[in-house]
Amino acid sequence: MKYTIDKKEQYVVFTPMEEKIDSLLAPKLKSELLTIHAEGYSNIVLDLSNVKYVDSSGLSALLVGDREFGRNGGIFIISGVQEHVMKLLKISMLDKKLNLVIWSILWKKPERPFSFMKSREGKKRRKLDPGF
Repeated sequence: MKYTIDKKEQYVVFTPMEEKIDSLLAPKLKSELLTIHAEGYSNIVLDLSNVKYVDSSGLSALLVGDREFGRNGGIFIISGVQEHVMKLLKISMLDKKLNLVIWSILWKKPERPFSFMKSREGKKRRKLDPGF
């Protein structure tokens, strides 16, 4: 699996450089997410802007990441979700479970993605200023 990692002080941006996250690549994605978490990072942005297709194995990898990073109050954000992937997230109702940051091509990427996150209970999470 090809990817880039940008490690900041309070978070990591992980960007798969693959068009598909399927049964062949999902185990590697899970492994990389778990490794990043084991290194002590509790906040991650998973940038899926290059990913055009995800199957059920890929969805499972996203759920593993969400569970592990959220376990001790960390934040797991998915950004850059392409149309086909978003349709699958909506069909599976994972758009309601996962923290998705959506922006249009006309918009800039959010400057502070962690600053507006709310927990699933609707309470504001602690503000982090990653300084994109």
